[in-house]
Amino acid sequence: MVKVSGPMFSLAASGSLAKTITFATWKGRPYARELVTPANPKSGLQTGMRSMFGFLSQYWTNVSAASQTSWDAQAEQITASGFNAYMRFNQRLWRNFLAPTKDSGHGQVGTLATVPILALTAGVRSIQVDFSVTIPNENWGVLIFRDLTTAFTPALSNCIKILRVETAFLSASFLDSPLVPDDYFYNAILFTADGVLGTAVGEQTATVT
Repeated sequence: MVKVSGPMFSLAASGSLAKTITFATWKGRPYARELVTPANPKSGLQTGMRSMFGFLSQYWTNVSAASQTSWDAQAEQITASGFNAYMRFNQRLWRNFLAPTKDSGHGQVGTLATVPILALTAGVRSIQVDFSVTIPNENWGVLIFRDLTTAFTPALSNCIKILRVETAFLSASFLDSPLVPDDYFYNAILFTADGVLGTAVGEQTATVT
C-alpha cells in the first residue's frame, strides 16, 4: 500500500485506473495499490470439497437435536461449536473420499436407499439432473459426478453436487449450468446417515447444445 498526496491532482480518489492500480481511502488517508482480482479456483478437488461443504452446512438444521448434541465432546476438544466439529470431522472424511455422518464418529452402518434412478434432460448450455429412489431406508444423500469421458471413475475430484435423499425426500434435482456444448457423462453414489458409501448406480449421458 502506497500513501499518496493529492492523487490524480485531487484531494482524494477512488476506483481503478487501466486495470493496473486502484485508489482508496483508509482511516482518512488516501492510498494507491496494485489492482488484484480475487481468485475463485475451480479445480476438481476444490469443487468436490465445496460441494460437500455446501451440503453439510445446508442440512445441519435438519440433523436431529440428539445428533447435534453428539458433536459436543469433539467441539470441546477444539474449543468450537458442535456445528464446527461436525463440519471439520466430515470434511476430513470427505477429503479421503469417505461419506459424512450425522452423528459424531463414523459407524458406517445402515441400509442404502433402493431402486435409484438417475435421469438427465439436456438443454441449451445446461443439463437438468433428476435423481429418485423407491425406498429411502437410512439414506441421507447422493453424490453426483460428471466427466467428459465415458466409463469414468467417480471420485472427489469429479463430484459436482450432493443432494439430500432421505425419508420424505425420495427425489432431488438441480440444473447443471452453464455448460459448453459437448457430451457429458454422469454417475451417482448414495450414502447413509452414518457413513455407508454405496456403489455407482450407473452412468448416464446427455449432449448439451
